[in-house]
Amino acid sequence: MLKKSTAAFMIVAALLCGSLLTLGVTGYADIFGRAAGESAAAAVVPPGGLQEKESQKLGTTLSLIEGYYYEKVDRTKLIDGAVNGMMEALGDPYSNYMGKETAEKFEESIEGSFSGIGAEVSSENGKVVIVSPIKGSPAEKAGLKAKDVILSVNGETLEGMELNDAVAKIRGPKGSKATLKIQRTGAAEPLEYVLTRDDVKLETVYAKLEKDGVGVIEVTQFSMNTAERFKEELGKLEKQGMKGLVIDVRNDPGGVLPVVIDMAEQFVPAGKTIVQVEEKGKKPEVSPSKGSSKKYPVVVLMNKGSASASEILAGALQQSAGAKLIGENSFGKGTVQTSFDKQLGDGSLLKITIAKWLTPNGTWIHGKGIKPDIAVAQPDYFSVAPINKSVSLKYNMNNADVKSAQTMLDGLGYKPGRKDGYFDTATKDAVKKFQSASKLQATGIVDAKTAEALELALIKAIQNPVNDNQLNRGIAEVQKEIQASLSKK
Repeated sequence: MLKKSTAAFMIVAALLCGSLLTLGVTGYADIFGRAAGESAAAAVVPPGGLQEKESQKLGTTLSLIEGYYYEKVDRTKLIDGAVNGMMEALGDPYSNYMGKETAEKFEESIEGSFSGIGAEVSSENGKVVIVSPIKGSPAEKAGLKAKDVILSVNGETLEGMELNDAVAKIRGPKGSKATLKIQRTGAAEPLEYVLTRDDVKLETVYAKLEKDGVGVIEVTQFSMNTAERFKEELGKLEKQGMKGLVIDVRNDPGGVLPVVIDMAEQFVPAGKTIVQVEEKGKKPEVSPSKGSSKKYPVVVLMNKGSASASEILAGALQQSAGAKLIGENSFGKGTVQTSFDKQLGDGSLLKITIAKWLTPNGTWIHGKGIKPDIAVAQPDYFSVAPINKSVSLKYNMNNADVKSAQTMLDGLGYKPGRKDGYFDTATKDAVKKFQSASKLQATGIVDAKTAEALELALIKAIQNPVNDNQLNRGIAEVQKEIQASLSKK
């Protein structure tokens, strides 16, 4: 499983990334690679184990703690802590230990359902980092972004916390609140988000037919049933006369390796390479396609939240099927994990990085990601920070919250004339116009109600496909290739 050690954070948090735990309202997803039990390595415990001196050292340590520690200790926690310590000593964010409860959540995520805030997270240098929010989850609706660092949950810091423990703090019953402090690149001060945890049943494939015969299939995660769902939706579009296809894997944190290979075979000609997997001390093992190419043009949309299996699909289609990649540089996870869920004998699980994967031309994208053929950025209001609602914003103020309000107003068409954080007369007039249009008292002051209204209106604007620069560019590129093909006939 190529799992990114993700904690399906959906603020339901779960874990995967090994420190990429798939958190959330999504549970533990991102298992990128071979599913548990599918790897030959997972079936047999290799020779080795503790030498006599090592066993004695650990046993003595346990005995001394139990005998002399000033409080009663939980033996199970000590053993789990020792295993966790070994995994952390690897220094690999994608290799990790999951206790029985966490392991169960992880398996749920593979099946495509879980509960929480709905984001995938990883552990990087002792910090909990969002890989991507899950589509339709509380995390996505609130505006959390890939690369956001979660500093605290309900006032409790996550700094230096083991990923499983951090995920446990983020998770909670449906309907409960999670107040997150977020550090975002470019924001001077931490941002605060209040999310309501929810159950999430993950539908991983969404399809629609746009004008001029351009099909769009969005893949939110590579779960066990994703390949079958993809084939179903692709077949429906083709029966409707589709002439070209946009595959959208933006904010897709990854998933199961055989699934992405199955999907890539729908487009990669037989014999051409989909991915290469290189295990320790061995030459890369090539996975050739057994499928066939399509006669219509294909483009792939990606961004910095596209990781793992998403990157395998993008690399395979770009290098072996001639597809164009559009959007932003991808996340950069180039390793493969396998889950060992039987060997420990108590329901717990080890997820261990067993290999690295390479694109068809032999490139290792780990830590670097894949560059798009056509770079397209989204409007600046797509990534604007939320407004601190505890302080009203008014004329002559100058701070980051005013800058956020100006960016929102501009994105909604109210033209404050500037987006530098200084609250001038033009900004006040723009606020009044927005308040009048929203049936609020036109004071020209951004109070809590106005800030909430601005953010709700902005979410609608972001969700409107008309404002999606990357999707529109992808559709335009497919249309252009369709026309070029027709002109040759």
